[in-house]
Amino acid sequence: MDLIDWRLYLVTSGDGPATVRAAAAAAAAGAGVVQVRAKHLLAGELLDLVLDVASAVGDSAPGTRVLVNDRADVAHAARRRGAPVHGVHLGQADLPVAEARVLLGADALVGLTAGTLEHVREADARTGAHRPDYLGSGPFRPTPTKDVGRPPVGLAGYPLRAAATQLPVVAIGDVTLADVAPLSRTGIAGVAVVREIMGAADPGAAAAACLSAWVR
Repeated sequence: MDLIDWRLYLVTSGDGPATVRAAAAAAAAGAGVVQVRAKHLLAGELLDLVLDVASAVGDSAPGTRVLVNDRADVAHAARRRGAPVHGVHLGQADLPVAEARVLLGADALVGLTAGTLEHVREADARTGAHRPDYLGSGPFRPTPTKDVGRPPVGLAGYPLRAAATQLPVVAIGDVTLADVAPLSRTGIAGVAVVREIMGAADPGAAAAACLSAWVR
């Protein structure tokens, strides 16, 4: 797999043209991954959004990976259409990683939510097609966009998670610009950002600011 820049991982919100424009702007500013998340949409509606986002991101930043939240079937349909969709991000209760790889192909990027330290260790112990390519771990703090029912990880929790796996770990859960620098020092690979970019008047500038805050 080609080198992926995990530092800034955008998770979209909304489902209209503004969502598509924000995703493209963030990618152009350097976001290495864009995950299309719209849990309220039916499969066909989500497919249309994924196709639009993938086209816009592909035009503005061909190196940015585009993933679909949860729905490996939608990612598969988009790839069959020839869209630059690279894979899926799965929750613990979604399609198993190995089954997603069968559906999407050996070149697909498959991420997995690992909300607890035990989840991180279990994922790291996997081998072959069952092993995810990266882990999304959180919530960093309680977030209004997704109630996962777990206590927040907090800044102190990420060094333990990063040390427990060889997989890239991406922190998620109401991460703001002010959090990027301290999180970048914990050993994780990157931060997943939603409202900081999607709610910004200038999503591209917001993405650029997050990248500038990352301490190399």
